[in-house]
Amino acid sequence: MTDSSRLYLLDTNVLMHDPTALFRFEEHDIYLPMVVLEELDAAKKGMTEVARNVRQVSRFIGQMMQGGPELDDGLPLAMPDGLNFRIGTGRLFFQTGGEDVDDAPSALRAKADNEILRAAMQLTQRHPDREVVLVSKDINLRIKAAIHGIPAEDYHNDRALDDLSLLYNGLSEHDNDFWDRHAIADSWSEGGNTFYRLQRVEDDDWHPNQCLRLTGDNGMEAMVRDVTDDHFVIQVSTDYTHGPHSVWGITARNPEQNFALNLLMDPEIDFVTLLGTAGTGKTLLTLAAGLAQTLDEPIYREIIMTRATVSVGEDIGYLPGTEEEKMSPWMGALTDNLEVLTESDEHGGDWGRAVTNDLMTSRVKIRSLNFMRGRTFLNRYLIIDEAQNITPKQMKTLVTRAGPGTKIVCLGNVEQIDTPYLTETTSGLTFAVDRFKNWPHAGHITLKRGERSRLADFASDAL
Repeated sequence: MTDSSRLYLLDTNVLMHDPTALFRFEEHDIYLPMVVLEELDAAKKGMTEVARNVRQVSRFIGQMMQGGPELDDGLPLAMPDGLNFRIGTGRLFFQTGGEDVDDAPSALRAKADNEILRAAMQLTQRHPDREVVLVSKDINLRIKAAIHGIPAEDYHNDRALDDLSLLYNGLSEHDNDFWDRHAIADSWSEGGNTFYRLQRVEDDDWHPNQCLRLTGDNGMEAMVRDVTDDHFVIQVSTDYTHGPHSVWGITARNPEQNFALNLLMDPEIDFVTLLGTAGTGKTLLTLAAGLAQTLDEPIYREIIMTRATVSVGEDIGYLPGTEEEKMSPWMGALTDNLEVLTESDEHGGDWGRAVTNDLMTSRVKIRSLNFMRGRTFLNRYLIIDEAQNITPKQMKTLVTRAGPGTKIVCLGNVEQIDTPYLTETTSGLTFAVDRFKNWPHAGHITLKRGERSRLADFASDAL
């Protein structure tokens, strides 16, 4: 072992969360206690995400061992090509000795977390010239490590961002000085839309399909369409706040909703992410835009809606019926919003609403997240609801299902994560927003104002 690098002792939950964690510590060495290997072995059975990750860790270690070399010198962290990041240059060590820790508290026995702490204390005594760091996603274990004087850190390499405040919100607001700072190089009309080519200034940061709102006397709402080193092109957005431009009877009630409808109704945008708290209209706007482009204009063949089946309270047990019937209790938001869209049809009375409701229901399919792997959706409008509960790996699985002509819309609120081991900065929805912000066929907007009711708005602020 070299003295200049750190020695990271990994907790089991780090590998359960990210099987590639073994290769993400650059030049530093990795140490796995025997109790971690035992916990990995106990968790390898099943079809859950954790079990699949554990089996991948075992395969990685098996490939590195290559028939069982000398373990005392450590295994080089060398892997075959295929990982899309630079592999660390350190070595992987196992707990091969049975030495005990001098003066270790008798309480640090039997429990797995305590065995990991004892292993960390043993490493500290055996290598006093090296910095030994315990890496765990369990905050309680990190607290116990601090009590015993062992440096402990959270695992950070799975984060899209260091802090949620850095997340791209899709909207840039400016005052009257905008036109003074950005000179107009060209302007033209095309297809009933007005475009401006503006000169870029130092330190500005523009992204394709970014929403632009100008306040003041020369107020305007526009979308950034093209970004180069010297210029960027903006297009005056469509005004969906009035009846003539309503979408399936729904009009935008605030600027963010208007931008959302512009993104949802644009066939050139294949991937849309909408963030917002409860009552901001994410599902209603998405369904209205989907029905308008499925029934009024046959751009898409049908609407497919799915979501992660994570309960808020206790699980109610197994559900009877087909896949769609099993998913129906999770799709209350879908049925609630379909009722609103049906009521918005002022013509035809009760019979007309009933027929419209049957037609909409026949074109909206509910599918389970569990059966998406291997599928390809052609000319579909795919809605992923409650996307904050999806891991980055699950998000990749879903988005790569898209075939030609398919649009994917991800809805969620990263402040309402119910999945264990997922945080605001590690959610698949956060990854999607951050990784797609520079793609010319993706758009994002964060909805801020609740439009559900005065009661819901007050409860969001007061409770």
